[in-house]
Amino acid sequence: MSSIEGKVIAITGASSGIGEATAKLLAARGAKVVVGARRTDRLKSLVDGIVAEGGAAKARAVDVANRQDVRSFIDFARAEFGRVDVIVNNAGVMPLSPMAELKVDEWDRMIDVNIRGVLNGVAAVLPEMKARGSGQIVNVASIGAHVVVPTGAVYCATKYAVWAISEGLRQENPDLRVTIISPGVVATELGDDISDANAKEFLTGLRKAAFTPDAIARAIAYAVEQPDDVDVNEIIVRPTTSQF
Repeated sequence: MSSIEGKVIAITGASSGIGEATAKLLAARGAKVVVGARRTDRLKSLVDGIVAEGGAAKARAVDVANRQDVRSFIDFARAEFGRVDVIVNNAGVMPLSPMAELKVDEWDRMIDVNIRGVLNGVAAVLPEMKARGSGQIVNVASIGAHVVVPTGAVYCATKYAVWAISEGLRQENPDLRVTIISPGVVATELGDDISDANAKEFLTGLRKAAFTPDAIARAIAYAVEQPDDVDVNEIIVRPTTSQF
């Protein structure tokens, strides 16, 4: 029996990309997945596909920047499956731009989704996990938590924050498992909201060396499937040919 089997796993940002791939893989390995995002039509399609393959999945709309919305998402997961064993805080946005362009609304959005979204996820599950004395929090950061590139200053700062939050959480909670997943360049919709032409061209160049989201899904599954006394603290996954 897989150590993933039977675990209740909540995943944000699950309507596409890494979140979608992770939900499919974990469900295929026997997890009960609860998927959240804003695009409910895509969530429905994802759940229908998982159930058709014999898996267990439920979906609920969630805006991770809204604390109460995230709390309701986790409450929904508990109502459906009784508990939450793992949360994968995956939702993120990446509207790259040079600082001098002063796209302050985009800065705010990255802070709200990439940082507050993770904190909201942590806050929603931490009391239950502490009371039970077990659980795992998986936070999806980025290679941007380790490398800063032009047009990525604010985005990278938010991912540095995810790294710091995760490491602090790990140190404070020896009864829980905390994992940081730092993907390199992945072929996803992340960055589709870039409004700066030069930044969009830069990302297109980077994605000439990109892998598909299932590579990150496998990394997340590896961390989740470890025995309870093994905490995989961080995994950095890059395409072999990637510069960054």
